Amino acid sequence: MDKSIYTAMSGARSTLQAQATVANNIANAQTTGFRAGHVVTEAFQVPGYGFATRMPTVQSTPGFDHSAGSIRVTGGDLDIALHGDNWLAVMGPDGEEAYTRAGELRLNENGMLMTASGHPVLGDNGPIAVPPNQRLSIGGDGTISIQPLGQGPDVLADVGRIRTVAAVPGQLDRGADGLMRAVDGEQLFQAPGQVMTVGALEGSNVDVAGSLVQMIELARQFELQVKSIKAAEENARSSTTLLRSS
Repeated sequence: MDKSIYTAMSGARSTLQAQATVANNIANAQTTGFRAGHVVTEAFQVPGYGFATRMPTVQSTPGFDHSAGSIRVTGGDLDIALHGDNWLAVMGPDGEEAYTRAGELRLNENGMLMTASGHPVLGDNGPIAVPPNQRLSIGGDGTISIQPLGQGPDVLADVGRIRTVAAVPGQLDRGADGLMRAVDGEQLFQAPGQVMTVGALEGSNVDVAGSLVQMIELARQFELQVKSIKAAEENARSSTTLLRSS
């Protein structure tokens, strides 16, 4: 069989993977703090003897778009939008530190500060627990202050500081759970100064129109690759018929 069928097959497989990434981007166009995934493929030369005529396609590490999403003012006391390359530190499902830009925070029934997705928010000494209070406020540097029960409005107590880290492109990888984690060998530190805007949320940075165009292009590309596979199969069938008749 003509080995071109394997080249076309690898292209079709990579195209399907790319379609899954773009579809995931479109599905999260309204998700708070979502970062669009990149679609990247590379040509890989098959090693061996003979001429280098077969170049299958392989999916490379795609990464994600680091550009910021639009800011939406909500007025919520527990809504935060992070500045620049700062990321909110949370505890992932594996118990390790992970990062997100989704600043829609909540207090659960035990007073633990959580994201809307249910991940505990980390402070200087681990997950943040907020005592019962009459009023809660978050400062631009992440400091959480409360008005204790039974105290006047002039009495404020600091109960912790939200951990935020500064991470430039290349320092973070997206996990299967949608959270970011530091790449091997990278150590991220607390971001100084005013790192967030309170009462606002950052939206997704997905370009919906561009993603829809990209999906159409990928669909046409997949059709072309499938036609190449069928053409290679037909050539192989014709060659077999000629050999039998001779």
